[in-house]
Amino acid sequence: MLTVALPKGSLLKESIQLLKSVGLDFTGFLESGNRQLQLIDKSGRARGLKVRAKDVPVYVEYGQAQLGIVGYDVLREKKPKVAHLADLGFGGCRLSVAVAADSGYQSAIDLQHHCRVASTSVNSTREYFQSLDLAVEIVHLSGSVELGPITGMSEAIVDLVSTGTTLKQNNLTELEVLYHSTARLIAHPLSYRVNDSGLSEVIEQLRSTSLETGLS
Repeated sequence: MLTVALPKGSLLKESIQLLKSVGLDFTGFLESGNRQLQLIDKSGRARGLKVRAKDVPVYVEYGQAQLGIVGYDVLREKKPKVAHLADLGFGGCRLSVAVAADSGYQSAIDLQHHCRVASTSVNSTREYFQSLDLAVEIVHLSGSVELGPITGMSEAIVDLVSTGTTLKQNNLTELEVLYHSTARLIAHPLSYRVNDSGLSEVIEQLRSTSLETGLS
């Protein structure tokens, strides 16, 4: 049986809609009050695992799921050993450097050496500032990164931005965009090569559906 790792959070609904379009129905995950983490689709062809977005590539890499949907930001940060198959086009956001709007900074390179930068994306942040040859102290947070400059804990943040509303409401402004992120289709490399559980057919259907709907 094909197993698909699905991300909790903002990508879940559109991921389920895409899978439903190719005959894999996991809409039960969206039902009010449903706290199941594992679900067999209505056709009985596949099993869905609802996991934290950052854990999707882990389940795929270790073979507990043959297929997964996850944001590019997670792949960029974690660099898992999985097959990258398609840009699905939804869930668009960007990883950006932001500071207090009244800080006076015009670009990231203006930041002082050894200043503190708060982020949930430690590896991407480190790589970016190394590329600028700017030594900074990275403060790893699990959420509410915007509080860094507000409380004075950090001079800047590196965080995912979608509409920018949260930044504006907290008197923050973007300086630079590190990269843009969308939902990606990934697979376990060996399962992909041997076409485990008819994986190739499902992948081609997902790719075609994404193209038809203008998602990729």
